[in-house]
Amino acid sequence: MHGAGNDYVYVDCTKGEIANPRELAQKISDRHFGVGSDGLVLICSSSVADFRMRMFNADGSEAQMCGNATRCIGKYVFDKGLTTKTELTLETLAGLKRLSLFVDNGKVRRVKVDMGAPELTPAKIPTLLAGERVVAAPLEVEGKTFAVTCVSMGNPHAVIFVEDVKNFDVRRFGTRIENHALFPEKVNVEFVEPLSATELRMRVWERGSGETWACGTGACATLVAATLNKLSNGKATIHLLGGDLEVEWDASSNHIYMTGEAETVFEGEYLIR
Repeated sequence: MHGAGNDYVYVDCTKGEIANPRELAQKISDRHFGVGSDGLVLICSSSVADFRMRMFNADGSEAQMCGNATRCIGKYVFDKGLTTKTELTLETLAGLKRLSLFVDNGKVRRVKVDMGAPELTPAKIPTLLAGERVVAAPLEVEGKTFAVTCVSMGNPHAVIFVEDVKNFDVRRFGTRIENHALFPEKVNVEFVEPLSATELRMRVWERGSGETWACGTGACATLVAATLNKLSNGKATIHLLGGDLEVEWDASSNHIYMTGEAETVFEGEYLIR
């Protein structure tokens, strides 16, 4: 399944867990010798929510949260008859998420996710950059100084605004910032070109996966960063390589709401060697 081109292999684990999911994530994500994906997502039973998500990057590392995966899980459990609800709760390592499913002809087409409140305290992101908030802080990489804004959406993000994101060297700087010493748990890096107060174009370097076509938590972090840098009014369409996401930072609740499509690409069986 994919959300805005951010593709994962999804496995129904409601009747039993998978052994060695980290190893399976590496094997199944390989685009030459496996299925090919940005990672592996397990849909599990939960004692505190309707379902529970475990998400593993292509390198086998487990992530706390994935916004695009939450939407795809909503579609999966409804389309497969695991639930008849259109309002769901999903347990993640980043806390409980609430999903609203938009159904058309018996299938989920779009999902709105309450992503919770953004975390801006540096130690909780985490980053070693100083200040009560890290907004447009200087970060030197290979002799070039970037203005970086740091946000956690359950996972760490460093957002950098650039003039021409299409031609920006995402691979070169993404991998170096991801592994920078100032980010003790590594970091997802968003390179963003502001188009207007309501439109932003984003490319993302995901920790553990490299450049992907979309990142839901990254889109949310991008809107927060744009608002803090007075480049947005708190609501915008984020244009990603794989499609668009609508993101809003609600002032009254301090929560971020993300809306976008979820698509099933194909189904099959995978022989584990």
